[in-house]
Amino acid sequence: MTGGTDGHAEDQGRVYQSSGDQHISEHHHYGHDGPEPGGPDSVRHPAVGRRPVVLRDRSEVMERLRTSVQAERGGEVYVLYGMGGSGKTAVACALFQEVTGEHGRVGLWVNASDRASLRAGMLAVAADRGAGDGELLAARNGLRPAADLVWQHLDSSAEPWLLVLDNTDEPEILRDGSWLRTSPRGTVLVTTRRAAARWWPGAELQYIGVLPREDAALVLRDLAPHSGTTEQAAQVADRLGRLPLALTLAGGFLSHQVLDPWTMDAYGDQLDGDERVQLIDQGADALSEADPRHLVGLTWQLTLDAFEVRGLPEAVALLRLLSRFAAEPLPLTVLNHADVGTALPRARTETALRALLDQSLSELVDAVGVRCVQSHGVLLDSVSAATPADLVPALDITAVRLLDAAVPGVPDAGPHDPRLRLLVPHALALLRHIGAPSAADALAVATRLSVALHRTGDYLSAWETARSAADLAQRLLGADHRTVLAARSRAARALFRLGRYTEAEAALRAVRTTQERLFGTDDPDTTDSGYGLQLVLANLGRREESVALLRDTVAGRRSALGPTHPLTLRARASLLEMLPAAEVVSEEGGTLLTLPSECDRFLGPDHTVTLGAGHNHAWALYLLGRVDEADREIQRVAETYVRRFGPEYPIVLAARQLLSRTRAALGHMEEGIGLMTDVVERRERGLGPEHPFTVASRQLLDAYRSGRWRP
Repeated sequence: MTGGTDGHAEDQGRVYQSSGDQHISEHHHYGHDGPEPGGPDSVRHPAVGRRPVVLRDRSEVMERLRTSVQAERGGEVYVLYGMGGSGKTAVACALFQEVTGEHGRVGLWVNASDRASLRAGMLAVAADRGAGDGELLAARNGLRPAADLVWQHLDSSAEPWLLVLDNTDEPEILRDGSWLRTSPRGTVLVTTRRAAARWWPGAELQYIGVLPREDAALVLRDLAPHSGTTEQAAQVADRLGRLPLALTLAGGFLSHQVLDPWTMDAYGDQLDGDERVQLIDQGADALSEADPRHLVGLTWQLTLDAFEVRGLPEAVALLRLLSRFAAEPLPLTVLNHADVGTALPRARTETALRALLDQSLSELVDAVGVRCVQSHGVLLDSVSAATPADLVPALDITAVRLLDAAVPGVPDAGPHDPRLRLLVPHALALLRHIGAPSAADALAVATRLSVALHRTGDYLSAWETARSAADLAQRLLGADHRTVLAARSRAARALFRLGRYTEAEAALRAVRTTQERLFGTDDPDTTDSGYGLQLVLANLGRREESVALLRDTVAGRRSALGPTHPLTLRARASLLEMLPAAEVVSEEGGTLLTLPSECDRFLGPDHTVTLGAGHNHAWALYLLGRVDEADREIQRVAETYVRRFGPEYPIVLAARQLLSRTRAALGHMEEGIGLMTDVVERRERGLGPEHPFTVASRQLLDAYRSGRWRP
């Protein structure tokens, strides 16, 4: 090993550079990323709220599924398919409850509606099956294949299991990383609207359709037993197409009319005779007669009419507001904010929500320990299609403001926070629904959410969020809009973290060129893309280009933001790590080496930029031969990192590797060996034995032990 920075890190990039013998530089970024792994999603309980009173007409399906999860069997994949609202999730939930309660299997439930939810849920499965923090962190950061980690632990599970992949309506996302596999230790059950056999090779498909007439009537009778006879219930069920979701909504309505109860006949007459109900789906996109939104629209409008009569118009307003978001768990804290008042009186939000819950229009669910409200996608589509056009702009503004308040205003490095991922589908759904006047604001919120995910190390979710948000907003704003370009830049920064350097360089160059043309060289958005690009160039081994661009970034940020802005200080801190020792001494008239004290004075001692400046400063001191000073500084930084991020995080290991160098250089070789032994063990667990970081650490440890190492 040479004496270079093989274990040091800046901007949390992944630098594999060769100079002489195998010299590995591992660059990290302290100002933005960080975190130890947080608590995993709860996968031991179905992510659904109210379950059916009785599961009707699914006995044959249930018997087949029960047979598949007998203790001595495994290796099967079953796919339940059917239109929205047909009860696929209800069947999966019933099986889940049976096998975990009666058959002694472990039940694992994952929401597979989008990439971020699927990946987070599957990593939670790996954690449940014994994956360690280091392994999970490496997978979340894109440093090891996440799907391989999950299935390794599923295959080695000591207990047989049932894995449910719910709401898999975009099966193509399962192919990214090969998430859907088989294992002799368990059975996989998928629910989806997509039935094409090409998506499910080797799986057994089971259609879940509408209910037979008798069972459909019993669903209504289960929910509203005093509203009419079985025959009357059957007639209403016929009018509702015997769709389980529509039956549930109708039964919920009938069961909650107290002062003036409705009969089955009266309800059926309203379905046939109310012209407003018949036209409820006007404005929806090309609905066929078989589209379940027709049936659901017939049902929920009667409930909303009843809300108006009972003096609860805010329940109608709340459901329309919810229809701007996704059919995924929405944290209740999003609604519990003053900005909800632009759509309905804040003081009445609780009453409105209780009304929706009572009528089965929404349900409370728990997601990653957060209380959320969730409504069925078919219902939300129907409500959105029927919302009067003059109400839409105010609803859009309200939804954007609520999400804006839920996303950290200035995202910082910190522990992995699965609650952030809950907001992703809602930010993207809002961009799908929104009109041009609010599109830029909605995109800005989605981009900031991407930054927050990025700074907790969830780079894949950060990339997908920024990329998808930019694609959705570009149709309204155009490719050269400032917020679209900023989102593209953030997506490219996440690509860099994922090791896709060539793609990241091309994307950042294109964005930066356009930003320079439109906004100028020193514009903050331009310099932000420039900072990202110089990191990519450093990782590609083009250090001279990187340093030149970094100096331009420092100058641009000084001009646009001022010398004490965190982003300016952060760029200057990068010079401490990137410059050779001789240039560090002369840079900025010799003042660069005092940067940590500047950061401390302007930002405080625990700010992530201050910590990063201290880490880079320690490396510069080490190169200058001022080992005592370097040792004291890196000890302090490493201790702070451990308290803040935990012992497994990459920048912690990078700091401890530099600490091992300073201890060894000061003659404490045994202590240096102990530190490096711990670093190697943690990297082997998290990254695997052949990862370049692990190899570089092991080579340094071998050099210590053999006596070949020189400071």
